[in-house]
Amino acid sequence: MEVGKLPSDLLDKYIFKKAELNSVKRKEVRVRPSIGEDCAVLDMGQELLILSTDPITGACENIGKLLVNINANDIYSNGCEPVGLLITLLLPPDFNEAELSRLSEDIFSETEKAGLEVLGGHTEITDAVNRPVVSATVVGKSVNRKFIKTGGAKPGQDVIMTKYAALEGTSVLAADNEEKLLRLLPKTVIEKAKSLSDFLSVKTEGLIASEYGAAAMHDVTEGGILGACYEIAEGSGLGIEVYADRIPILEETKTICRLFGVNPLRLISSGSMVIAAYEGEKLAAALEKAGIKAAIIGKMTEEKDKCIIYKDKKEVLSEPEPDQIYSARLK
Repeated sequence: MEVGKLPSDLLDKYIFKKAELNSVKRKEVRVRPSIGEDCAVLDMGQELLILSTDPITGACENIGKLLVNINANDIYSNGCEPVGLLITLLLPPDFNEAELSRLSEDIFSETEKAGLEVLGGHTEITDAVNRPVVSATVVGKSVNRKFIKTGGAKPGQDVIMTKYAALEGTSVLAADNEEKLLRLLPKTVIEKAKSLSDFLSVKTEGLIASEYGAAAMHDVTEGGILGACYEIAEGSGLGIEVYADRIPILEETKTICRLFGVNPLRLISSGSMVIAAYEGEKLAAALEKAGIKAAIIGKMTEEKDKCIIYKDKKEVLSEPEPDQIYSARLK
């Protein structure tokens, strides 16, 4: 199998179908596994409990920062509030105490910034890995028992994207390959690319879009902006038109992606959110007023066709492939 997310057909065959056929159906479960739906929702009576889990496998630097923000983003994308994290650290035998200190500091400083607690987890030294593998399960709660699904979009709604494509991928590639890139690029470009890791949270846009009445929200992770657009359409049982020339991409990202031979539209992009809503111009204006870059990049359609429209051609928008970060090689 290829490195990256399990392909949709295998995910459906071995996970979703088996979960659907499982005879155990707890009455507390409000949202069950499906394409693009990152969170489970449990009805605990007075409160809705929101749960999600994500590992960090494609980066070497800033993995604590990535771990906290990527997991919290799943909760923000449901219009809910993250409370804390259960963290699993699988560390190789040659991992030393100084490295553990840096990783620990990274995790705890980031949870403090985000207002989250580390609730527990598991730590282990194991020869099953050759570099640190970190994973977390985030626990969140609803606000007034409300939540927003990835698969809640309606026909005719605008597709709004926040910030820029490939934020996370750009910062990871720059941080993990800094010494090599210094031979090819000015230091200022590399520093700007690395600094994009400071914009990984989607808390602000999640709150604004929830208050506005967005029908669906999805944070942009593996598979990039095109992958997120596919998943929001697939999860909603709709089609989508994506206008490629409207997708904002920073010059630093274009430069980094060109050097590594990757497509920024298919590169992991935590920090960006895809939102489906009516009157997208008003929501985009509200986001811009709050200092969040926003652009209308598409439209939800009643037909099931999914396509991406370039200036001179129209292509089928295919399901997410393994993220471009796994094939990135410095040319």
